[in-house]
Amino acid sequence: MKTPSDSLTILTNIILPSETNSLNNIFGGELLSRMDRIGSISARRHAGVENVVTASVNLVTFQQPIPMGQIATLEAKVSRVFSTSMEVIIDVFMEETSTGEKTQTNQGIFTFVAMDSLGKPIQSDPVVPQSQEEKIRYQDALMRREISLMSAGRIKPSQAIELKKKVLEE
Repeated sequence: MKTPSDSLTILTNIILPSETNSLNNIFGGELLSRMDRIGSISARRHAGVENVVTASVNLVTFQQPIPMGQIATLEAKVSRVFSTSMEVIIDVFMEETSTGEKTQTNQGIFTFVAMDSLGKPIQSDPVVPQSQEEKIRYQDALMRREISLMSAGRIKPSQAIELKKKVLEE
């Protein structure tokens, strides 16, 4: 049995001048690169394999810029495993150095696929959520997966059962 915490990966860096845009905030592409890297490490830890590929970037929110000189911490965990794919949620925080207070600035939801040595997709063990937040993320992953599959044209709206349930609830 694997839990989301088993795949927890944390990356902490200072934002350097070469990583910022003309407003002295981290480039969006730089942040995406860090998210992809940490997400893949989390997926590798969960699957216990050397190779994973990014199947999709399902959602990225840029809620607050991270200025040059600030400390940024990214935390990634596998939230749900499907047959050969796994959803990884990456939370991004900015740390106020003088107080140690952390503020969530961004979030990304990526899908990775574990691969064997020949580059073929392989199944990964399921994940068993423990905390309330992990349980919510685990349940909502079904709906996010359906949205992603519909966007890719792999399922029809009529096949999005979890999404229909969510819409009809509200």
